[in-house]
Amino acid sequence: MESADSGSQRSDPVKGDDTGPSFVSSPPATPSRYESQKRRDWNTFLQYLKNHKPPLALSRCSGAHVIEFLKYLDQFGKTKVHVAACPYFGHQQPPSPCSCPLKQAWGSLDALIGRLRAAYEENGGRPDSNPFATRAVRIYLREVRESQAKARGIPYEKKKRKRPPTVTTVRVDVASSRQSDGDACNVGAPSVAEAVPP
Repeated sequence: MESADSGSQRSDPVKGDDTGPSFVSSPPATPSRYESQKRRDWNTFLQYLKNHKPPLALSRCSGAHVIEFLKYLDQFGKTKVHVAACPYFGHQQPPSPCSCPLKQAWGSLDALIGRLRAAYEENGGRPDSNPFATRAVRIYLREVRESQAKARGIPYEKKKRKRPPTVTTVRVDVASSRQSDGDACNVGAPSVAEAVPP
């Protein structure tokens, strides 16, 4: 006779007690690198608002506050941006170090804003009130891109969309390519590669 405390407890799926799993569930998927970065960026921005003088509620955040946040991030930048008075202004590879400041690269800021714009809406914000999508933020990013390109001597060019290579088709008249004796192929006919002009 088994006692009630025999240690072999089983769950009853009808009663729903959870002494053991009644169904095998897969472990939660680990978030992608993008999702993890987006969550870190969002938490960093919320912490920035909390430390703001005076503290700022997300609902009162505007494009001006977003630009202020981007300027604040410059102190953690790793991209050398030459000032106009620097002798290496406009040089891609200066021959020696200079005292110009390090800033956040435009590409990093642009990607950051994209992640924060998505995070804002995923956390209940309305697209029409998204401070990361304001015109002022777009203009600021464009100015950063242009000034950094000029200071570092790297012309910014939009990447051209690669088009698939064009394929030239050659029509072959099947009737004329057959020999009169009924063979399937005319030995003297050029191959497709030879038929395409160089």
